[in-house]
Amino acid sequence: MIEYKKYILLRGEKALFAQSTQKRYKYTMNETMNVAKEAAIAIEHYLNNLPETVNTINVEDDPLYQKKDIDLLYFFKNQHKVKKRTSIEIKGDRHYYTGNYFFETHSNVQKNTPGCFMYTEADFLFYYYINEKELHILPMKETRAWFLAHMHEFKTRGTSTQIGFQNKKGYRTSGKLVPRNYLLKSVPSARVVQL
Repeated sequence: MIEYKKYILLRGEKALFAQSTQKRYKYTMNETMNVAKEAAIAIEHYLNNLPETVNTINVEDDPLYQKKDIDLLYFFKNQHKVKKRTSIEIKGDRHYYTGNYFFETHSNVQKNTPGCFMYTEADFLFYYYINEKELHILPMKETRAWFLAHMHEFKTRGTSTQIGFQNKKGYRTSGKLVPRNYLLKSVPSARVVQL
């Protein structure tokens, strides 16, 4: 997180966000949660049907893992039959047609809090396109390092999330639109699975 803050100050990310918020999607908290839940269910089903799987544990509601932005713990046996554990951040998306990933750099623009992509401690980002049932498995360490080196190349976009039905209150999120093909060619250990 400290590295990210340094990078933002050097690159002037706040100014860039202010200049490029013309295109912003608006969602309700309920819509956002439904997409996240649908992605988690599909991914857990996929993992639980792999022959090497020992167990999956959804930790989305566990405060300890929320601080680390980890959604799922996956236990499996490697090729030597040794039990291993890995951690996963889940991102559900309905906008496959854009050809981009949306990597959240600010989770709440008003409070200047870093986005989940910038601080997750998960080993993998499982980026799931809901309608296409296409799962992109991205190793976080390599993906984030590549992203930080290239983030100045990507367009900044924002979203708004309304909290409650009658309430006009909400928050704004910002992030980068990252072309899928560019990332998949640049991060060799990233892979795509059709569910």
